[in-house]
Amino acid sequence: MGSDPAAALAVAPTGLDRLPADGLGAGFMREVPARAVEPPYGSGGPTGPTLGIGRVIAAIRADIACGCENGAIASAAVTSTQLASRLSQRRRTDPGRRWVWVVMSVLATIGAIDTGAITLKRWGLLGPLLCPGGAEACDKVLNSAWGSLFGQPLSLFGFLTYAGVLVLSLLPLVLQGDARRELLSRSRWALFLLTAGMAVFSLVLMAVMLFKIKAICAFCILSALLSLSLLVLSLLAGDWEDKGQVLFRGVITALLVGITGIGWASAMDRPDVATGPGMPIPVTSATRPGVMALADHLSAKGAVMYSAYWCPHCHEQKELFGKEATAKLKIVECAPDGRNSQVDLCRAKNVQGFPSWEINGKVDSGVKPLQKLAELSGYQGPVPSP
Repeated sequence: MGSDPAAALAVAPTGLDRLPADGLGAGFMREVPARAVEPPYGSGGPTGPTLGIGRVIAAIRADIACGCENGAIASAAVTSTQLASRLSQRRRTDPGRRWVWVVMSVLATIGAIDTGAITLKRWGLLGPLLCPGGAEACDKVLNSAWGSLFGQPLSLFGFLTYAGVLVLSLLPLVLQGDARRELLSRSRWALFLLTAGMAVFSLVLMAVMLFKIKAICAFCILSALLSLSLLVLSLLAGDWEDKGQVLFRGVITALLVGITGIGWASAMDRPDVATGPGMPIPVTSATRPGVMALADHLSAKGAVMYSAYWCPHCHEQKELFGKEATAKLKIVECAPDGRNSQVDLCRAKNVQGFPSWEINGKVDSGVKPLQKLAELSGYQGPVPSP
């Protein structure tokens, strides 16, 4: 056969001559681009990749003959849909968006360092931190009733969320091919919802810090700014085709996190006691047998407990002793606005956290079990178990 497409059509009637001039035949010939008019099997031969006009016409004739609605034409439409999907996925992996993932990874690393350092300090594994707004203000915020959750520092949960953002941001940078495309379709939603929750909860904490604790913590402000920045970047990282879904899911997440956060903040709120502002929360537990003797021993040894009236961990330490034994202890108020404050003495002793115990000239921070206090002070009498 010759290579002339017109000759090929002449020897292979198409059946289009039986269609009306303004019908399928004319419409089809108008719509087929010039580049589709090729030899029957295309430039690649019978096994080549090009479709060719001959195979197109044969497919149409078969569909017309059988009256099929799901024949070759429908298959071509499905193929076009799949192609559009692949092109959309490829746009999402545009290297021009790589900078977004890099910046998110950097910000998440800063957030993890920020919250991780606070957590280690609260656990007593790290020394004092340099707080730009002053150590007293940071201690008041971080050691307040809102500074803990489920018995652990709130900063620990912040560290875990920043670590999650870091992992989700790094994976698109290290994976390649289909694995990367599959991950992007899932990670963009995970990042958006996670950072949206972080940003809303940070705003709740900012309100608590300003209006309830009434102190400024630079570490907390940094974390809030990082959370808001990550939320904006997560919106830039995604190729959002359905913006309505983004708005809907974002609003639902904000409402859930906001309502939960406000409820938790309200539950942790402790009003001033009847004795007035600057006074610690009263101890309500009764002193158990054997604890009074330990309190007398600590007082005789010159042991000092450095405390702050707003510190929930200080109150926890006092409850271990009970109301009667606590009255025997020497307790120094370190909060500047506390009743009978001795803040200068606390600074001279380099008190970094509350409560802190000074026993035999050594200052150690953190809540101490009664058995540990007996060991540090050399008490030999019986001590009740927790």
